[in-house]
Amino acid sequence: MDSAPSAREVCELVEKRYLRRGLALAVTASIALAACTTPATTGTSPSPGASATTAGTFTRGQGGELKILYWQAPTILNTHQATGTKDYDAARLIQEPLASWGVDGKPAANGLAKEIPTVANGGVSKDFTTVTWKLVDGLKWSDGSPVTADDVVFTSKYMADTDTADPNSDFMSGVKSVVATNASTVTVTYEAATANPYQFGTGGGNEIMQKAQFEKCLGAKASECPENLKPIGTGPYKLTEFKSGDVVTYEINTNYRDAKKPYFKTVQFKGGGDALSAARAVFQTGDVDYGWNLQVEAPVLKSLIQGSSKGDYLGKASSNVERVNINFANPDPALGDNRSEPTTKHPFFNGPDGLIVRQALAMATDRATIGDQLYGNGLTGTSTCNQLLGNDDWTSKNTASMSVCKFDTAAANKLLDDNGWAKGSDGVRAKGGIKLNVLFATTVNALRQKEQDILKANWEAVGFKVELRSISAGVFFSNAADGANRFYYDLSMFTNGSTPDITGYMAGWTTKQIAQKSNNWNQNNYHRYSNPAYDAIVEQMRTTTDQAKLNQLGIQANDILIKDVVVIPLVNRFQVASGKSKALQGTNLNPWDSEMWNIADWYKTP
Repeated sequence: MDSAPSAREVCELVEKRYLRRGLALAVTASIALAACTTPATTGTSPSPGASATTAGTFTRGQGGELKILYWQAPTILNTHQATGTKDYDAARLIQEPLASWGVDGKPAANGLAKEIPTVANGGVSKDFTTVTWKLVDGLKWSDGSPVTADDVVFTSKYMADTDTADPNSDFMSGVKSVVATNASTVTVTYEAATANPYQFGTGGGNEIMQKAQFEKCLGAKASECPENLKPIGTGPYKLTEFKSGDVVTYEINTNYRDAKKPYFKTVQFKGGGDALSAARAVFQTGDVDYGWNLQVEAPVLKSLIQGSSKGDYLGKASSNVERVNINFANPDPALGDNRSEPTTKHPFFNGPDGLIVRQALAMATDRATIGDQLYGNGLTGTSTCNQLLGNDDWTSKNTASMSVCKFDTAAANKLLDDNGWAKGSDGVRAKGGIKLNVLFATTVNALRQKEQDILKANWEAVGFKVELRSISAGVFFSNAADGANRFYYDLSMFTNGSTPDITGYMAGWTTKQIAQKSNNWNQNNYHRYSNPAYDAIVEQMRTTTDQAKLNQLGIQANDILIKDVVVIPLVNRFQVASGKSKALQGTNLNPWDSEMWNIADWYKTP
């Protein structure tokens, strides 16, 4: 019997299989390669991938106030109960993971970890089942107490606890144990060899919590714990005041591990307004230093950018997809507590004719017009019919030939005609007394309302009646009754995307992650979609260490979502479509992590 390959042989195999095929720095191989190499340690050095010019150019607190504008206002500051980007980003100034995802899709040691574990430095076992994380020496919480391995272990327990319903719980899937081997060392053991040894601990959703603060917040009461609004962290800033749905103010965390950082003395993280007002605040008036998510009609945004002497546009392609989500459960208010519960079935999107009706809806969707007219065909996004994007190696080419990806109202009408969905005198189709009436919700945003208008016209042309609803982002991305996770409507629209860990992203459509009352609607499968074949593919992805095979499984999972019309992808949006003051430096566009991932490195020039 042949002996098992050595760690060096495993790493050489990865290199031959990917890099020598011309896929240099391909993210599909980057995680495995990162586990094979020895990156630099950190703690007081600039973040890997961050601006090297920040080193030694400023002193802590030199810069006064940093003004950040998010037109979607944060409502919570604990990433382990958050469901919106606005909340994750606002919390990231305070809460940090062990490591970030860097701009190249590899782990970056700008968090709590002293270094990135690898096979070469002994941090990753040769069989890729255990990972040892070492904390930065002398690490402290903002209250001055020491950060220990027990805090990391507690965070893992919080994430894994079913009743706590952490929306990031999938990062614990396949994790056998998280153990403190001493006060500053944690060993993570996976149930089997893993393609991503950094699954737990890296990037957004893996922020480490202070055990002393949150240990009484476990279980069903977690979502209502007052500590969610005032977390103690290790980040460059600590909370001064939080007005939920309005503004967060921060001051320097004097216990931050780098004595030279951060540059800004205080931060104002303002919420509210709209994307256009945020763009004007950056490019016209210069009232803010950073304006997030400038989801503005392309011609308007282009004019603001070109005419500005005050701001610069930040744009980078990413895995983010603006999409229509279909509810497989019944949102009828008459159902009371059972409304949109997975035990119910949507009257026409689920059941015998469910696929037919969903297919017709998809075929009547003009994504090209949305991509060209509203997103500038490359300025802030491009039209797409895939849900899994971000790298060519895991992007499906199969969807190009699928009928549900082609805008064809004649075919959509014929499909419904052939299956007994007849148009009435009002132009609305019905069958068996059930009319194709849909309530379509998204956030309040001028561009999104134009998307809704285009889609309403598309869908009504084939016999749907479409009622539009626009909901404040602070409510839509929260646990309120009108929140996207409760899905008390037929269709919704929003954007998110994958990290380099595509398994974790695709797990968001598994049966295990169905959002429902019993888990406080805190899981990621808002659709209430359940497909054993899909679940099985994701389970295969969890235990696949061959990156090429993992990519193919990701494509299979993507294709199921498109064929089943669980989602209707519209636009591949830029991860960072934001604006900054011309004086603001150190921002480093990152398609894989929070826009705030390296805020400790931000500074201003005169």
